[in-house]
Amino acid sequence: MKCIISALALLLTLVGSAQAAELSFKVKHRYLNLPVSQSEQRHRLTFHAKGVDELSVVARLSTRPDYWVFKDLSAYKGKTLTIAYDGPEEALAKVYQADTIRDADTMYRERNRPQYHFSARRGWINDPNGLIWHDGLYHLYYQHNPFEREWENMTWGHATSPDLLHWTEHAPVLHPDSLGTMFSGSAVFDKDNTSGFGTKKNPPIVYAYTADRSDREVQCIAYSLDGGMTLHKFEGNPIIDSHEKWKSHDTRDPRLFWYSPLPTSPEGEGKERAILPTRGEMEGGWWVLVLNERDGHSIYTSYNLRDWTYRSHVSGFWECPDLFPLAVDDNPNDVRWVMLGASNTYMIGRFDGKTFTPESGKHRFSTGSIYAAQTFNDVPDGRRIQIGWANLGHREMPFCGQMLLPTELKLRTTKDGVRLQSKPIAEVATLLKPIYSSKDVLNAQKANEALRVKTSSPAEESLGESLHLRATLHLTYSTSAGLKYNGQMLVDYDLNRNTLNGQFYSPQDPTSLSLTMDIYIDRASVEVFIDDGLYSYSMERQMNASPGSAMEGFEFWGTDISVTDLQLDAVESCWP
Repeated sequence: MKCIISALALLLTLVGSAQAAELSFKVKHRYLNLPVSQSEQRHRLTFHAKGVDELSVVARLSTRPDYWVFKDLSAYKGKTLTIAYDGPEEALAKVYQADTIRDADTMYRERNRPQYHFSARRGWINDPNGLIWHDGLYHLYYQHNPFEREWENMTWGHATSPDLLHWTEHAPVLHPDSLGTMFSGSAVFDKDNTSGFGTKKNPPIVYAYTADRSDREVQCIAYSLDGGMTLHKFEGNPIIDSHEKWKSHDTRDPRLFWYSPLPTSPEGEGKERAILPTRGEMEGGWWVLVLNERDGHSIYTSYNLRDWTYRSHVSGFWECPDLFPLAVDDNPNDVRWVMLGASNTYMIGRFDGKTFTPESGKHRFSTGSIYAAQTFNDVPDGRRIQIGWANLGHREMPFCGQMLLPTELKLRTTKDGVRLQSKPIAEVATLLKPIYSSKDVLNAQKANEALRVKTSSPAEESLGESLHLRATLHLTYSTSAGLKYNGQMLVDYDLNRNTLNGQFYSPQDPTSLSLTMDIYIDRASVEVFIDDGLYSYSMERQMNASPGSAMEGFEFWGTDISVTDLQLDAVESCWP
């Protein structure tokens, strides 16, 4: 039963002043529900309780809300919480605490809610942060504005999953403070308690993040002693303030990992083995922090995660660095290091723990809506798994932003040299429900008819929301061909200009007339993986076809084309 905050409530008081209205009450319930309208102006909203850090954000509280957001009150349980709002007093009066989230019964069933991509229950999300596997769970932290569906109030949201597909959202873990708002960062498990934040029996997870304010960006750390559910900020923050060195506001997004020198392979030639020593072997190892500073990525090192030494810099990148080793063609005797930036452009080279030396690049394996992707630390089977933010909207929804599918990254030898390959993780196959498959050689008309029958039958009427299609397209006399869905162009391959959806693309066999596509359609997004993941792209899904129109469903197009290895699946929802 919700506890409505009103002038009649015995424990609540609402006091108006020239500067702000205040609301005080004893916290007895789990959530605070807040009415929001995008047509309202933002006003300062402050939360204060004894023993809890003060939180100051901006919000669009309204007496005529478009939707409701919520704040988890677990940290305030049993305390007297005072809320000050310098906006309309009557809007603050509509705020109430309850044991349930307002409109929770409609969550994950909204019209434009992604069904197998992560999105937050309410509010804005962007960059993934702090990706780490720990004690049986994958942790996904992310840039989050819990108070509305547009960017502001940067906070670290938090979700966990046993399989990278089915997510449970938890309370946010890092909130704006006197140093600034909480920008992107990363996480490591300090197994040997080198930081001293934990004990040998209970070593910490340590987080690096950027605090952003108007005059500068500084780097900070936090730690968790309860498996990543609660974070404590280091009292000695900031740990890096390089504003004066670079004369730039743009110094952000620290990426942490443990480095151990790799033993030389038996074959010599300066190559390194892909098998890294365990982090317990402290001799010869150290922590590395990769930080985007002004025009590229800088390398810092530390032995305790508190004190950092600048080592080197690589120009040519912007935001959200990542750096990791991969074995070429799964050969443990041939390791290269991959350095990425926010747009998923990358260089391949060597790394000695202090200096990255590029050998090729910059390259690009993924385009479209993906941005600020990061890879997981400590995945138990050694896979290098990446998740990226999809920079697209969710129309008329009380949330905005989603993550893309988790993909496994590998280095492959191609006709152009060693390049990254990105494919959806194997776990995604567990969501697929077969609808139709054919090994026959089909012309475009027969392929379209088969797919249209399968996706328009009464028994499959809901399948258009979440679909997976795999096929190989063969161009015979056509210089261009592709695939549409509900009138939206998903694949547009121009053989004459060597472009794929406007980007240059050349198949591994330059004389090939075939293109293999692996396509994932969700309610708000489309992801396309070409030729076994050597190139991929993502886009917003368009809802522009009228039911029963000639444009509805899949449409292969092109002169005298054929389709083989056609497979169509429904994709099951990841939500309850």
